[in-house]
Amino acid sequence: MAPITQRREIDETLVLKRRWITLALLTLTYFFSFMDRQILAILLEPIKRDLSLSDTQLGLLSGLVFAIFYATLGIPIARLADRTSRRNIIAASLAVWSVMTALCGVAQNFTQLLLARVGVGVGEAGAGPPSQSIIADLYPPEKRASAMAIYSLGVLLGGGLGIMIGGNVAHAYGWRAAMLVVGIPGIVLALIVRLFVAEPRRGLSDVQRVAEEETEPLPSMWRGFLAMLHNPAAVHLVAGMTLTSLVGYALTGWGPSYMQRSMGMSMLTVANYIALPAALVGGASALLGGAIADRMAKRYGLHAQAWVIAAMKTIAFPFAVSFYFFDSVPVALGAYFVSLLFAGVYLGPTYALIQHLAPLRLRAMWAALTLLMVNLIGLGLGPLAVGRLSDLMQPALGDQSLRYAMLAVAMMTPVPIFLYWRAGVLMRRAAD
Repeated sequence: MAPITQRREIDETLVLKRRWITLALLTLTYFFSFMDRQILAILLEPIKRDLSLSDTQLGLLSGLVFAIFYATLGIPIARLADRTSRRNIIAASLAVWSVMTALCGVAQNFTQLLLARVGVGVGEAGAGPPSQSIIADLYPPEKRASAMAIYSLGVLLGGGLGIMIGGNVAHAYGWRAAMLVVGIPGIVLALIVRLFVAEPRRGLSDVQRVAEEETEPLPSMWRGFLAMLHNPAAVHLVAGMTLTSLVGYALTGWGPSYMQRSMGMSMLTVANYIALPAALVGGASALLGGAIADRMAKRYGLHAQAWVIAAMKTIAFPFAVSFYFFDSVPVALGAYFVSLLFAGVYLGPTYALIQHLAPLRLRAMWAALTLLMVNLIGLGLGPLAVGRLSDLMQPALGDQSLRYAMLAVAMMTPVPIFLYWRAGVLMRRAAD
């Protein structure tokens, strides 16, 4: 038995030494996920003209249709990931959604585009939970928020660069070509992920918890759900992230359209001069947030990470709202970028805290439950709510209906601020 144990220790040491490769590839996979998902934001206006769609239909394509399949299929796939190879699931999922994104480019009507978006949602359902589970096994609690913040760069850079690439390709060759350009490279990346992403032992970075939990059988899916439901801090974190995502998906999903309709910008201007700087500012926000959260956790305890999020969101809120009031484009954009600098902080620390609170053998399941709420409610209802409100306000407000629809959703932000603050209070009480 000694040689077997020694070989396992050597393998685990190698996995930990090369964990940066795994983190980089998982971040790149997340990047492609959001690029393929959010490219629709810059293409809404040409798709609306080409296929004669309403804002409500665009909201369905941007959010609810995608989110239903993405969120609900994430649960059984996460269950599979808690039992089998997470790396293989991620690679297969990446291949599926990349093919379906390319097929969006050949859709000839609303129904065909809707079905292709369903396929994108089905594919992307298998990437997030297994990725978070792998990262949690590779990085200990004191480094996990920073690692998750790096992983969350995929959200911010993927969405921003997707808009930039999509806008430029659509301007030159049409929106269909843009879908093909961002979809096809993901198939190659799927092979690279399969070959080079590590599959660490579960609980590799939580030695003490492994000793406590290794003799316990794998809980059922229902018990996994109840375990989260009976953890008040986890409930508040998931609720806070869900509402934050609802506001975020609504505003980023319609942001390029708003800049074109209400601010008089062209699609190319938004793609080249707004998307990339916004992605870089958001990425800096995520990295800064992860570093601050880890430092505060080391000094005051993990509960302080939830308070960091609440504080940063409080600073961002007035700038995010004022963006819709300024008539001056430079001033409005200034407020927009300041809000982005603080708004992206929540991603890494929230993912890290939920993985910390989750039982070791349910990490993928808890990640999937979180994404179920975030995407079914946040992604599913956020863009749809803006589209529906815009259609309802259009008779009275004309071209400005989108402005006030987005403002109405932005005003929800104080609710998740309270939820994050409360999560920190509950975590501190539990630690005492």
